[in-house]
Amino acid sequence: MPGCGEKLAKLTSGSQYDVCMPGECMQMLTSSACITYNQNASGCNRMLKVLLHGSCSYDCAYCPVRVDRSRLSFAPRELAETFFGLYRKNLVGGLFLSSGIPYDTDDVMSELIETARILRNEGYAGYLHLKILPGAQRPDINEAAQLADRISLNVETTGESRLRALSGIKDYAGDIIKRLGWIAEAAPGHHTTQLVIGAAGETDREIFNCVTALYEQMLPSRIYYSAFKALPKTRLASRESTPAWRSRRWYQMDYLIREYGFNRTELLPLLEDCGTLQNDDPKALLARGREPVDPNVASFADLVHVPGIGTVTARAIIQAREHRTIRTPRDLGVPGSCLKRALPHLAFSGAARQATLAGFH
Repeated sequence: MPGCGEKLAKLTSGSQYDVCMPGECMQMLTSSACITYNQNASGCNRMLKVLLHGSCSYDCAYCPVRVDRSRLSFAPRELAETFFGLYRKNLVGGLFLSSGIPYDTDDVMSELIETARILRNEGYAGYLHLKILPGAQRPDINEAAQLADRISLNVETTGESRLRALSGIKDYAGDIIKRLGWIAEAAPGHHTTQLVIGAAGETDREIFNCVTALYEQMLPSRIYYSAFKALPKTRLASRESTPAWRSRRWYQMDYLIREYGFNRTELLPLLEDCGTLQNDDPKALLARGREPVDPNVASFADLVHVPGIGTVTARAIIQAREHRTIRTPRDLGVPGSCLKRALPHLAFSGAARQATLAGFH
């Protein structure tokens, strides 16, 4: 029988393809793999990401879990005690719990929920993220939402035809979209989802339509993007991996939608005739056709359209101009690297617009 350390190492490794926080990376702590987050990110800084079961009977074409024949798994009590041991030693700060589906979905969901129930009943009040399995029953989703700080179900791709290219078992409308609706009702503001960019050959235009619909209809707190990787022994092992820049550009697009409030009409010009994004900062591309704005009178929406100015800086500028006129770039209080990007798109009242940073060091 494999020991706890061996299972932990294997089942944390298998969880790495689920993204659940910005800025995450793998780090080894003793015998366990742990996720370390950016200190400025929300949630916990160190989270154990682990699978309850390391094998799966589903047929997802890109998934390494389905080709794993080791069949390693934790029982709910065993995983709860393993986590408590790491938590009490201050090696981990939270738990992200997912699972392969080696047998009936309802049984595996029951085990995930039982693990969470043990943790909560025995005093764990820290961060807990539970993965919802495709086809999960509504009562299980509701209970998971009550136990966890966050729940999630991966949408994976953009529609039924694309999902059929990845799996002959999952039903997009029933197993994914219907469940996402239940999740949205059970955990408003506390659920996420993830797209695998390029796995099914979807275009950026399809992704755009999918993402905007999800934000409008399901109201996830955020959507994560992972570039498809062709992994050995999977059905798509011979396919070319998606370049990493494409997922980075989607995170930038996502931020414009989710945080800056850019609408569909504004963002559609970023998609070329063939339906693809350019490998360039989408906010900078949009700004090239706009007239410079005066920070003394510009609206919040106009300010956040300026490259280098985010929501926090825009609010600070609006607050500052209530007390003084902003006459020079220095008055903006914008860091130099951001100011360099912003300056060509700004015009200052009563002063010639500065084209460079000269004189402001």
